[in-house]
Amino acid sequence: MNFFYVLNGKKLKQALIVAVAVVFAIGIIYSERDNVSVFSQDEPAAIYSVQTDRKVIALTFDISWGENRTEPILKLLEDKGVKKATFFLSSPWAKDHPEIVSRIVKGGWEIGSHGHKHVNYSSLSDEEIRTQIKTADQILSEVTGQHPNLIRLPNGDFDKRVLRIAGELHYNVIQWDTDSMDWMNKGVDNIINRVVSKAHPGDIVLMHASDSVKQTHEALPVIIDQLRAKGYEFVTVSELLKQTQVDNKTPAEDQTMKQVH
Repeated sequence: MNFFYVLNGKKLKQALIVAVAVVFAIGIIYSERDNVSVFSQDEPAAIYSVQTDRKVIALTFDISWGENRTEPILKLLEDKGVKKATFFLSSPWAKDHPEIVSRIVKGGWEIGSHGHKHVNYSSLSDEEIRTQIKTADQILSEVTGQHPNLIRLPNGDFDKRVLRIAGELHYNVIQWDTDSMDWMNKGVDNIINRVVSKAHPGDIVLMHASDSVKQTHEALPVIIDQLRAKGYEFVTVSELLKQTQVDNKTPAEDQTMKQVH
């Protein structure tokens, strides 16, 4: 009889340990519920690249200010026969430079939104975020004659609220998988090596056409030639998204580097 009680005592101890572990696990899940939720497939996510076996790649250019760098880059794309690229335009810049915007449109390149005010949208209220995206949409639609459905947020900054609101306004948030870091102006070779060495099928490449970049127009011809030599075809972001599987990331999965555009 004593042996029977000893066994029950061990089982009771084991049951108590299991119960404590379960309660502890539930506590962790509850305390981290916001982080866990970002992995839900129902949550909106930013797009960094597309998983594909095809050697397709999207060159993208952010423009927020200036008028001296955009024209040389457009001419280079024309000279190199790159008819597919995506330009993310800040709406105040687009409003002030309708002639350059018109050239982008006539050239057949894709236009996306780069927002209105160049601020971190994660620092804004929900209503302010909505206002910024809608204001940019209205201006870009008037200048380009088309409604963009792609947005790259200022500084690449976002959180779950920004993603949700952008989605409600029928925008896909576009980030990048390869960063040229051209805005740092560390040298033509540095820009070329960063892009060419990191490029992969389905990649989205971040570059700039604002006056803050001094060397992009020199690096671009070599980048185009070397990527073509590797068998890459240039496509717009929208064309890239038509591939089978998109690589999405949520704010919890990626800490975006703040950029000077």
